[in-house]
Amino acid sequence: MVIRDWNKITRALKETRALKETLKIDIELIKDLTRSRSWKNFLSRGVEKSFQTLSFIMFVLSPILPVFAEEKDAKLEEIVVTGEKIVVPTKQTGETVYTGTEITTKGIELSGERGKTNVYEAISILPGVVFESADANNLATEQAQIRIRGVRGYLGAMTVEGIPNYGANPIGPRAYIYDLENFQSIAVYKGAVPADLGSGVGNRGGAIELRPLWAQKEMGFKLSQSVSSFEYRKTYFRFDSGEIKPIETRFSLSYSYTDQDKWKGPGEIGPKNNINFTFVQPIGKNIEIKIWGNFNEIRHHKYRYLTYQRIKNLDRYYRLDFNSSITGNPSQDYLYYKFNEEYHKNRDLFMSIAAKITNNMKIILKPYISKEDAKIWDGYDNIQGKPGVQKRTRDIERKGIIAEIAIDFNKIKATAGYQYEANDMNIYSENYWINPGGSLKYRGYGVVATTGTNYVYSPYFKVAGTINKFNWQAGIKYFKFKEPASEGYRTEFDNRGNPVLKRAPYLDRKAETYDIWLPTAGVSYIFNENIEVYLSYGRNYIRPYAYMPIINTYNRLYRQFVAAGIPLSELFKNRDIEKSDNIDIGLRFHMDFIEVNPTIFFSKHKNLLTTVSDPRVLDGGKPVNYQQNIGKAKGYGFEIGTTVYVSDWLTFYLNPTFNRLTYDGDITYSGQVFSTDGKQVVDVPKWTVIAGIIAKYKDFEIIPQMRYLGKRYGNAEHKEKIPSYTVFDLKLKYVKEKVGMLKELKISLEFDNIFDKKYVSIINAWDDTVSGTTYGVGAPFTMRGSISFAF
Repeated sequence: MVIRDWNKITRALKETRALKETLKIDIELIKDLTRSRSWKNFLSRGVEKSFQTLSFIMFVLSPILPVFAEEKDAKLEEIVVTGEKIVVPTKQTGETVYTGTEITTKGIELSGERGKTNVYEAISILPGVVFESADANNLATEQAQIRIRGVRGYLGAMTVEGIPNYGANPIGPRAYIYDLENFQSIAVYKGAVPADLGSGVGNRGGAIELRPLWAQKEMGFKLSQSVSSFEYRKTYFRFDSGEIKPIETRFSLSYSYTDQDKWKGPGEIGPKNNINFTFVQPIGKNIEIKIWGNFNEIRHHKYRYLTYQRIKNLDRYYRLDFNSSITGNPSQDYLYYKFNEEYHKNRDLFMSIAAKITNNMKIILKPYISKEDAKIWDGYDNIQGKPGVQKRTRDIERKGIIAEIAIDFNKIKATAGYQYEANDMNIYSENYWINPGGSLKYRGYGVVATTGTNYVYSPYFKVAGTINKFNWQAGIKYFKFKEPASEGYRTEFDNRGNPVLKRAPYLDRKAETYDIWLPTAGVSYIFNENIEVYLSYGRNYIRPYAYMPIINTYNRLYRQFVAAGIPLSELFKNRDIEKSDNIDIGLRFHMDFIEVNPTIFFSKHKNLLTTVSDPRVLDGGKPVNYQQNIGKAKGYGFEIGTTVYVSDWLTFYLNPTFNRLTYDGDITYSGQVFSTDGKQVVDVPKWTVIAGIIAKYKDFEIIPQMRYLGKRYGNAEHKEKIPSYTVFDLKLKYVKEKVGMLKELKISLEFDNIFDKKYVSIINAWDDTVSGTTYGVGAPFTMRGSISFAF
């Protein structure tokens, strides 16, 4: 709404006799008020009898009071009532410099139904974030990839209110184990990462903090039903108890059921079951206990990846997938869809105990436990010389605690804490041959990769302050990872051909300890209420990972390595922590009608896991390849986050990113040197843009959105070029409050990829891949509908 003329206000008040009688407003009184800064004359004439009247006047006239306080003939400025915030700057408690971006509830809603099933989809609206999935509704758990400023997201951190979420094989966060309806916002840190976020195994790919929707103070019930193309359906409900008097206990419980067919090929995605629980119990005025729990279980069949030759002819191979039945020929039956599926069960529980010791001191304890059980089946054309199936098993249990003390002296804030974690990771693979009739013959263990208990020790300290318009902060975190020794075993076969697991000393690995210091610093200067500039620095890391590939290689060429006198431990002795140094220089400009946040970023990456060739062992007549932490890369670019509030019914957002992430050196593969120095890293586009419009009319909302992804490459030599693409989506929404017994009724329609664009979504490759890349294609046109009731 734009207020332009006092006479219009006067006429409106005079003509609305009912409003004048109800509020007892004297027009002349309001004129007196707007001519003077003094409230005494106003109050003396009787309006103090109604506090509600005063509140109404202040609400209506607050935008123009400063103007009328000037001379009587002063020119009035246009004032715009802005829309809802999509993203806002954010920082951790005890900090003064904003180093992250928080996606609000409204921002999460922009991702629609797809964002409810995967955290990465919800944050992909941000500049610098690229998320791709093989599935139309993001239910395919690990057939999805994210890059934050070019670094793969599995090298990043994800937490729920600081509690780390991660696993192994693959390493990194499990972004698919939540219902996003149970969170109120998501904070994303792309450069410097606050020291108090429990980063688990690392944060080189940035850090994400999920902020739960804790049990509400008022009783409520929400029920929603969603349907989509490909037989997708999701049922979700949540119950909030409200405060239970007199002890003020409150809790929430939610459950969802989701499943669908694959959009191409045989098989199903789901069922997926999710249960979430929160509990809040204040004890007096100074202590609060909170409990958060999440259970997620899903089983699904996989999508088939394609070769480069096939994705060059997408019109023909776009819907190529796994076989729907057994053919009787093992050379084809490894592509049977039931030999390519996944099962995941994740359980997470943590408690937060916050105690206010004094007015400026607080102590927080966060004990937690996390369990993961997973089984993944993959068909291969060659396992021990024949077509077969490999089953990978993950049995992971993590227990830990974060203890923290925060002191706030107004101008100076300090936080000190300590994270301790013990995790048991039992990860192994088992091999099967495919018989002509489609049955499987057990061939023993393939790899017993990670066993025993690992330990994380991570103290941190940070301090922050404010001097007039200048903000500053600094922090330091120490990360130590202790890995136990492990004994090696290898499958051999007895006289009858039965597999037997035997001790293999050459497969032993020694205990290792890895550690690193992680400094952070930031400064900002506030020129006025509309402009702030900032500079931040942070060192990020990821502990050693990708053990299964190197052990698989060693097992496959076991006799050659033994003959060369090379134990497995020698291949691990050069493993180290990957690290990156990151600098952000940014500006925040915001007014009632526009917000702009341009950021220039720089990064230097060291100890990257990179393929090397070892001439001591031959693989097919060429030096064997395996990965070591010797690589380097550098990056720079800029992001511009822009939101324009054209009016209270129209909002426009535009988030472009330019990202240059390049190899710092050549790559050696099978004894041959490849020219990669200065070339863009695999799967990293230089340009990405996401833009959209939010248009409102009464209770209706329409949101068209565009996503552009620039060209990428599928190998380090840039011989496999993946063209750019643009995808358009559309969302329609109807929201009505207080409908009969309902607090809110919400109906929505979504149309994804409305022009049915055929494009490559996932590039399935390591950052240094020279050959063998496979590709996943994006989903076709998809339509969804949902209805939600809130009581």
